[in-house]
Amino acid sequence: MNDLAEPAPLSTLAALLTPEGRALLDEVRGTRPDQELGVATRLRRDHPAGLVSAALAQARLRRRAEAKFGAIDAERMFFTPNGVEQSTRTTVATYRAERLRALGVGSVADLCCGVGGDAIALARAGIRVLAVDHDPLTAAVARANAAALGLSELIEVREADVTDVDTAPYDAVFVDPARRGGRGRVFDPEAYSPPLSWAVEAARSAPHAALKIAPGIPHETVPAEAGAEWISDGGDVKEAVLWFGEEAGTGRGPGSVRATLLPGPRTLTGRGLPDPPVRPVGNYLYEPDGAVIRAHLVAEVAEEVGGGLIDATIAYVTADELRPTEYATAYRVTDRLPFNVKKLKALLREREVGVLTVKKRGSAVEPEELRRKVKPQGPNAATVFLTRVAGAPTMLVGHPV
Repeated sequence: MNDLAEPAPLSTLAALLTPEGRALLDEVRGTRPDQELGVATRLRRDHPAGLVSAALAQARLRRRAEAKFGAIDAERMFFTPNGVEQSTRTTVATYRAERLRALGVGSVADLCCGVGGDAIALARAGIRVLAVDHDPLTAAVARANAAALGLSELIEVREADVTDVDTAPYDAVFVDPARRGGRGRVFDPEAYSPPLSWAVEAARSAPHAALKIAPGIPHETVPAEAGAEWISDGGDVKEAVLWFGEEAGTGRGPGSVRATLLPGPRTLTGRGLPDPPVRPVGNYLYEPDGAVIRAHLVAEVAEEVGGGLIDATIAYVTADELRPTEYATAYRVTDRLPFNVKKLKALLREREVGVLTVKKRGSAVEPEELRRKVKPQGPNAATVFLTRVAGAPTMLVGHPV
């Protein structure tokens, strides 16, 4: 059944769009991996073997896509393996589309549209979209998805090289360069396809623009006229966006930096604060959201909670009093130990801790390795932080509040 993982060529996608193909897709919906061989054997008695394999491949891709698109949309959409991997999560795409709509954008040139995730969110926000991709299969899948979700009137899909597209008729440009190559993930922005420098020039020529980039982009590479935003969803950092145009995407002007946490949205805007001071561990430890850390806004969180850093190089904030913040998770610190597995094991046994959450920052020890060594047992729960305090390897024990 290895052929199930292969992307369907254009002819196979066309076959899936026929009444027979759609009927097969309905029939294989919900097929588990351990059922595929039996289902394929049965269906191949009445249908072409290639079409059956393609339908089962789509069923598998749709299951994977549910995490990003939700079950209702994923069951109607079409995917390629790369399309599932690289597409924007619906919650993030919807947030960005609403940002553009709030700026008064009525039309967007979506360059490097992939299977159409962002185009779909833009169209659902009432924005007219030109969705462009150079790959024939990917463009055909995006077109099929616009039709499947009833958005064809708002989404025009064009198979073209994005560098040849005239974006002048559109209010905004959105570019999502490919960040994967033949050897996996690409980290050099100039190795994106198209390169980030080209995307920046395209953005500069538009009234409004948003460039989706990897969240690990160095701050010093952000163009001076852009606003930078890091976005997390459910605590996981998903992407960074460079905004161009009026007020740099409502981020209070060029050079602005912000972190947005979904669901919400909750947005923390940088105020240019100096690094927080290092101070002794207090009663509470705050773990800033990953988007806050990537945006270099830990100082803003520290100011909110009246705290400081436990170490100059570690993004944990500590304070004596508990203060509410939407941008970090607070923990009550019960114990502080120098790094010593035997002492931690004895402490957890004394506290009857059987549910142990292990977090690390600034430590080479892997959480699973520590969990195996301490063998937690008992009815209680605790969180242990493997970190550094004023340069010294330290274990902090506590619980969320």
